[in-house]
Amino acid sequence: MNQSEILWKTCEEALRGQVAEGVWLSTFAGISLIELNSEEAVLGAPNKLIRDRVERQWQSLIEDTVATVIGYPVKVSVEVVAGDDLLFEADQAETETGTPEPVQGAGAVGVGTAPTAGFFDSRYTFDTWVAADSNRFAFVAAQSVAENPARSYNPLFIYGDAGLGKTHLLHAIGNYVGENLTRRKVLYVTTETYMNEFVSAIRSNGTDKFKRRYRDECDVLLIDDVQFMEGKESTQEEFFHTFNSLYGASKQIVLTSDRPPSAIPTLSDRLRSRFLSGLTVDIQHPTLETRIAILQMKAEHLNMPVPDEVLDFIASNVTENIRELEGALIRVTAFASLNREELTLSVAERVLSDIVGGGQPRVITPDVILRATSDAFGFSVEDIIGPKRQRPLVAARQVGMYVFRELTEYSFPAIAKVFGDRDHTTVMYAVDKITQLMKERHETYNQVTNLIVAIRNGG
Repeated sequence: MNQSEILWKTCEEALRGQVAEGVWLSTFAGISLIELNSEEAVLGAPNKLIRDRVERQWQSLIEDTVATVIGYPVKVSVEVVAGDDLLFEADQAETETGTPEPVQGAGAVGVGTAPTAGFFDSRYTFDTWVAADSNRFAFVAAQSVAENPARSYNPLFIYGDAGLGKTHLLHAIGNYVGENLTRRKVLYVTTETYMNEFVSAIRSNGTDKFKRRYRDECDVLLIDDVQFMEGKESTQEEFFHTFNSLYGASKQIVLTSDRPPSAIPTLSDRLRSRFLSGLTVDIQHPTLETRIAILQMKAEHLNMPVPDEVLDFIASNVTENIRELEGALIRVTAFASLNREELTLSVAERVLSDIVGGGQPRVITPDVILRATSDAFGFSVEDIIGPKRQRPLVAARQVGMYVFRELTEYSFPAIAKVFGDRDHTTVMYAVDKITQLMKERHETYNQVTNLIVAIRNGG
């Protein structure tokens, strides 16, 4: 390497230490040095999207870092590397011309509806993903199909145990396409929603609308939990034709499952072969270091400093599920904030005693949570999942939704179905609201914590 390349290598290392790993992989990893002189640093970006992102969000950080490394300020400019941007020109043109069309999102539950991009969870982006050896391949593949739909990996099949981030990646794809490729129509649904809509379409003689929705009015289809198609012959038959239609029209398909296609026993051979025709990637359980990194990012988001020994304690005792990992962090930080106590290891051990205690974990079903919530708040299960909206009842319902999210692997749509077939955005709102109230009100914190402990301990 020449002197300029050595200096840029030092700049890269300094930049990587200042941004989240997800930001590094999604933005900076593809940046190269074209020229460095006494007045200017010219960088190369692989496409227009990354160039624009750097100029919009990161140029001042790069200039400050370069100045620190080389000892004097220079102007930083970013150019698209010749030849690397050809695959992105059509998509970029879409974002620069015409009126943006609404992007179909996760709230789509009804044939022919067209929700906006806001239905994707804004917390689930590539920038908030903690990339590590256990998940990096899935992350890079998801990012590739988001930036280049149907031109890299199609279909993309992501599998792994519950709670490891598969839905996060689907929402990240939806958020990215909605922000950068505004004329592309994106549709995210769970397999259960797809099946329910298919059955409803048959009963209402609305199969034409159903087919238009999933084949003609969709450019990127994101399907969660396809393992639930096993044994559903009619649904598999319909999805086989949907898959062929989308694939033949060069539209992107992304699928997730808790197991690879070869391990879904009653999946039809022809559908299995379609799933395997693209790229299949897995997400493995995070290592201790990855769990600590996830907690660090979450603590930054909560804007609350957490001692390293507390992070280590949580990461060492919550090993299987990222959702439970984050829930444990929320509990200890909310407790310290409410009681104005210093967050120490002993506090964390006390607050999380129900998690770290020995013994066989209890099997927690929806019925267990609903009955425990009913007992805790004095309402019947029918009231909690029903349509009534008195203030105390709504509060109890929201706590129940939050507890479902922490103690089960249910997705937002699945929780919404348990609570009377509500819209999944109602559950998202409830989880966010209870998370905030736990940090502000002793009563809410105690209600939620006592309910979780009671459920775990069988009380």
